Amino acid sequence: MSVSFDIQSSIANYRVVIENGAFAEVQRQDENSAVLCDNFFETAFSGNAKVIAVPANEETKSLTSVPEIIVKMRDLALTRQAKLTAVGGGSLQDIATFCASIYMRGIKWDYIPTTLLGMVDSCIGGKSSINVGRYKNLVGNFHPPETIIIDPNLVKTLNSEQKIAGLCEAVKICYAKGSSCFSEYMRLNPQMDMNVEGYADVIELSLKAKKWFIEIDEFDKAERLLLNFGHTFGHALEGASNFEVSHGIAVGLGMLIAINYAQVSGGLEHIPADTQQLKDYVIGLLDEIPMLKEIIQRIDVEKVFECFISDKKHSTSHFIIISVNGSGALERLFIDKTEANIINLKSAISSVINQSYK
Repeated sequence: MSVSFDIQSSIANYRVVIENGAFAEVQRQDENSAVLCDNFFETAFSGNAKVIAVPANEETKSLTSVPEIIVKMRDLALTRQAKLTAVGGGSLQDIATFCASIYMRGIKWDYIPTTLLGMVDSCIGGKSSINVGRYKNLVGNFHPPETIIIDPNLVKTLNSEQKIAGLCEAVKICYAKGSSCFSEYMRLNPQMDMNVEGYADVIELSLKAKKWFIEIDEFDKAERLLLNFGHTFGHALEGASNFEVSHGIAVGLGMLIAINYAQVSGGLEHIPADTQQLKDYVIGLLDEIPMLKEIIQRIDVEKVFECFISDKKHSTSHFIIISVNGSGALERLFIDKTEANIINLKSAISSVINQSYK
């Protein structure tokens, strides 16, 4: 298949290309470009002298690691006219976005996402999120690539957990877009073991849904904030587990916690049909991951809550999360920092950790 479309941005418009076999073309780089890639893909660019390979993890996606990468870019004699090609998943994308945006006050770059999570979600939007100390995604900026090249064949390189992580993010986006988009997603019956063509359809649907959010609210001021569904609790689970729970899986669990909070706080007396379908679908995906229940049951609720309250999206007087209302639509909740609400939040977290997210 070959599909392409543009993302409108006030910074600079950029193009998304979804094409089977596109990665082979990307491997041929010219002399005025460099590759920043996940270590896993270093050998794919062995014929290119200008390659920076890094571990794609939360430690590399930190402010302390950025100077070393910047120095390597300078050692490769990259000029302001050079282009950086980033190859990897979401963490690598964050690193590349940030480094390309600040190197010599900004150079052009392309991005080839290699994880399903990157393909269905993070590859568009143009923003970086970098960890500082123990705080996840504390700093960042907006610097979109010129072109995003997606090769669905790369899904074959992923393990089952990586595929499920991407599906958790894809269903979140489609649910956030509304009932029609969510229904279209569910009609595709996305499962971990589907073929490349099935994944290509999911990628296209998810990105076109996210495109709407990006173009109507590029800088996260209104509608795009709904895409934080599952993320505030998810980031807390990541931190509390010392990142033993990966991002996409944590978002899946975070959506379940957010729905549970709506129930225990009295905001959701009866679960709407779409919300119940979402919950059942996510639980079904997570049940496919060996050892996940054991991992999350080892996580301390108090540590999760400690990570939750340090999230940058909260205000001084309110916890701010995305949850569901009585009709099943997403809404932004401003939760007073009262003892009763804290009890409800901990209860929602506990219901997922201690009851195996049922």
